[in-house]
Amino acid sequence: MNVRTKQEAIEGAFFGALVGDALCLGSHYEYDAQKIFKAYGNKPIEKFMSPGEMMGGQTHGIGWGERNYHPGKKAGGTTDYGDYNILVLEHLAATAYPPREFDVAALIPHWMNRLTNNWGSWICTMTRETFAQVQAGKHVNELGGISNAMAIRHVAAHGYYDDEETLAKVARKAMFTHTSEEALSGGEFFARVTHRVIHGMHPRDAIELVAAQMNPFIASKVSQALGKYQEAVDPDTELSQEQFVDDLALTSMARLWDIGRSEPIRVGKASPTEGTLPGAVYFILKYANEEEGLKKALQANTMVGGDNASRAIAIGMVLGAYKGVDAISSEWKESLDDWAYCEGLLKKLPLMKV
Repeated sequence: MNVRTKQEAIEGAFFGALVGDALCLGSHYEYDAQKIFKAYGNKPIEKFMSPGEMMGGQTHGIGWGERNYHPGKKAGGTTDYGDYNILVLEHLAATAYPPREFDVAALIPHWMNRLTNNWGSWICTMTRETFAQVQAGKHVNELGGISNAMAIRHVAAHGYYDDEETLAKVARKAMFTHTSEEALSGGEFFARVTHRVIHGMHPRDAIELVAAQMNPFIASKVSQALGKYQEAVDPDTELSQEQFVDDLALTSMARLWDIGRSEPIRVGKASPTEGTLPGAVYFILKYANEEEGLKKALQANTMVGGDNASRAIAIGMVLGAYKGVDAISSEWKESLDDWAYCEGLLKKLPLMKV
């Protein structure tokens, strides 16, 4: 059991997610792990990179062509996953007293303003679709599209609500651009796991217990991740001897996803929850007990590529809660653009009052 206060765990969850996301900015949507490894000097990433830095200024995005997916960002900035979590933090900090129920309708004006004023990051299809729905006058309960991509945005809520059932609902509400039950249950799963870790449970225990109480889809994905983790760390397996073991682990858990563009990809490295959830669980399990486990997990996740930023939010949130904010290196703290800004907002949340 790590010795850290509840506030340090909450702060660790938020900033673990944010630095994990920022670490992925340079390679987000690059699906070739060997290309990333070579570009970064044949070693794990150590510092934040600007979009496509060391890779010609662009990443692949399989099927979408080589491009810069985050044209308004630089090293130390965040992808759209991190941006959404900052957005929700801003909303919660502005509505902290008196504490109130999470209200998507109250969030939407701020969301629309941020999207139309120098967002800088990739705007996903579901965000575009939902934005158009709001402009067309759709009721808040009718918003969202069918994408099954996991998009965790509620991390700051762990500093606002101290009830697991409430956090599960907030996790779903914060993903208001999505209607897929796979995506929504993925967000709920990590909300429940993080809440239990904040309250002292080991990540693996929390993962297994929460999986047992959720739907068969979540249970099957967690079981898949557990099996792959055990295979990857068993010195007698072929997988454990591979140089790109984490990359092979994630792709081996996935089906081919023929998206009808330039080439098929492995879902395990792409956005759908069926890949991002077991991929994130795999990294959490593999590095939870290691010295500097948070740093190593976030580095390893970044180096695999694909939609590594989506996985990073979940990995950083859970392991950040477990290790505490002090587990984040001073170099990352000092070079994350929004650290001081977010730290000030976090202090306004009800549970961050010591």
